[in-house]
Amino acid sequence: MRDPRTLLVGQASSYKEARKNVYSQEFDVLLIDLAIGEGQGAELLESIQLKRPDVQCIAISASENDDAAMDALKRGAVGYLVKHSWFGSYLQAVLEVANGGAAISPRVAKKIIPKIFNAAMHGENIFTHRKFESLTEREIDILNLIAQGKSTQEIASYLEISPLTVATHVKNIYGKMQVKTRAQAVRYAMLTGII
Repeated sequence: MRDPRTLLVGQASSYKEARKNVYSQEFDVLLIDLAIGEGQGAELLESIQLKRPDVQCIAISASENDDAAMDALKRGAVGYLVKHSWFGSYLQAVLEVANGGAAISPRVAKKIIPKIFNAAMHGENIFTHRKFESLTEREIDILNLIAQGKSTQEIASYLEISPLTVATHVKNIYGKMQVKTRAQAVRYAMLTGII
């Protein structure tokens, strides 16, 4: 992958090495082979979304199976590529995702779009995954206000509580969601359908 718009910061040939690199390197987009470590790629994908929700992940698989693709997307992937079948290069997929898009092999997209559409028509959120300690109603209210770009002071004023109480709720949200920033909390909440 050589292009002045990208920089390869790491690669791994084993699950252990991949896990180490994910938490020690700084990067924006990750290509992850779901077959790594005897199929532990999906587990790693979900772990990355919990601990590094700022990272955009593209799952790579030999399978065109729509259930495998849906599982990867539910776990937080923003792309699903079938090996040797799409875009001509992974570089194009990385650039698409880095610029806010998605990268899904066309044959897989054709299979999963009807599933997503049908679920939406029936009011189902098929992308809800990972359970964590439930947020309280107040924490969800605060998370919604954070997503609207409100400051701690603005949230306190709107909810008629003290800024210190807001800060405590935000700290609790971070702990329950295992995130470190407002942006990570909002992104994860949107991925899981909380907001």
